Amino acid sequence: MITRDRVEEILREIDVLQEGHFLLTSGRHSGQYMQCARILEYPEYTAELSSIIFEAFRNDNVDLVIGPAMGGVIFSYEVARQLGVKNLFAEREDGKMTLRRGFTIPKGARVLIAEDVITTGGSVREVMDIVKAHEAELVGVAILVDRSNGSIDFGCKLQAAYTTKVISYEAEECPICKEGKIELVKPGSRKIK
Repeated sequence: MITRDRVEEILREIDVLQEGHFLLTSGRHSGQYMQCARILEYPEYTAELSSIIFEAFRNDNVDLVIGPAMGGVIFSYEVARQLGVKNLFAEREDGKMTLRRGFTIPKGARVLIAEDVITTGGSVREVMDIVKAHEAELVGVAILVDRSNGSIDFGCKLQAAYTTKVISYEAEECPICKEGKIELVKPGSRKIK
């Protein structure tokens, strides 16, 4: 199994761990940002980090892996490939996470949910609802990067390739803003309302 030091080496090498002054989706400010999608640009690193998940779930008789679109699609595919099982993805339709494209989860199937990154766990919980609705058994949740520092409890086995806590501040309390030296940047893929 690869070490935390090796994981951090990979994340630094491909500029996933970033320093600066960031406006997060939540509206909070942070001096750190993790651009987790960058990992998925590199198949060799995605495979190496996914091996942590493989080791954690290899003896759990997983029948299929499912990931929420968009970020979970590539990661769930790689985890399924390593486990030698089928892979599906859920996607939003009319604002609700659902199975489309003829995908289905067989009743009683042992399912592993794989997501690229969690901060609050909302997308994972939506996929958990899909698994439950299909009367399948949730084996666990696999995360490439857990930005909650392990604070989210899904009520099942959870394994992350990397766990960290991104420190953030309310805008009016942000020490970086008070220093006024670094411009505020909005990274990520979601638009802030």
